[in-house]
Amino acid sequence: MEEILRIEHLKKYFSKKGMFGSSSSTVRATDDISFSVNRGEVFVLAGESGSGKSTIAKLILRSIEPDSGKIFFENQEIDNRPENLKKIRMSCQMIHQDPYDSINPRMKIGDIVSEPLEIHNLGNKEERRKRVIEVLHEVKLEPAEEIIKKYPHMLSGGQRQRVVLARALSLKPKVILADEPVSMLDVSIRAEMLELMHELQKKYNISFIYITHDLATARYFGQRIGILYLGKIVEIGPIDKVLLSPKHPYTQALIDAISEIDPDNLHREKKIRINEPTDIDILHGCRFRNRCPYIIEKCSVEPDLEQTDEGQFSACHVKID
Repeated sequence: MEEILRIEHLKKYFSKKGMFGSSSSTVRATDDISFSVNRGEVFVLAGESGSGKSTIAKLILRSIEPDSGKIFFENQEIDNRPENLKKIRMSCQMIHQDPYDSINPRMKIGDIVSEPLEIHNLGNKEERRKRVIEVLHEVKLEPAEEIIKKYPHMLSGGQRQRVVLARALSLKPKVILADEPVSMLDVSIRAEMLELMHELQKKYNISFIYITHDLATARYFGQRIGILYLGKIVEIGPIDKVLLSPKHPYTQALIDAISEIDPDNLHREKKIRINEPTDIDILHGCRFRNRCPYIIEKCSVEPDLEQTDEGQFSACHVKID
């Protein structure tokens, strides 16, 4: 498959200042992250809150600058040159988690969806209006001619998230970064939203980076997955292999926390029982070792991602079954 986006050794550290003038500490939000996304593929980034998922999305769009590492889009490195920034921001669009905060409540829906077209100076007023109507039809907001006249407070949460999707689609992007796009929606409409995104992804061959902590929706929507823990990818591979035959204890712990992954075995005993955190310096050695039940002496050395199966890689000194 043709590669469209590649991340190489991406790092972003933040300084966290203590209270009352106490010394600051360093938060390694992303620490040597590397992965690639193929054209038309759905790549999932999964992990707990604070694992670095959203930071990666912001780094790709250059809304924050990386400390080191490279980002390639269509085999061209994206740096701070205006032409490169324009290319990545036209071709890569973002869907944020909260449909109530991600759109301007003072703007009408038509203006919200057409705003990216105006920013990039695409088309005249009539052409932009035509494109807005077209994408509102695509996301099944009907009647589109009436929807464009409404304000966000006149729509439901699910409808607002469709507006956010329509805004992302207006520029005909090649990559969409979807940051927990259904987590704030009612359970009854999450499946509808995921199915809509799946239809549009297939129709236009859009690549998705789907950011989530929900492995059930990840398996439904994704094709490959990278499991993040404290800024590091600890396991990566085809989504069915990783979720049905995990090779890292943290991945297994995430799976044990839900039942939807394996509906035929809802009452299985948990394979991994997470230990209480101990006083271990997580910045040296395996970062999961302060919670892992399989800790051994070698875990004081940071493991590399090593192939465990075709296309599947795990960063663990202890190979679990």
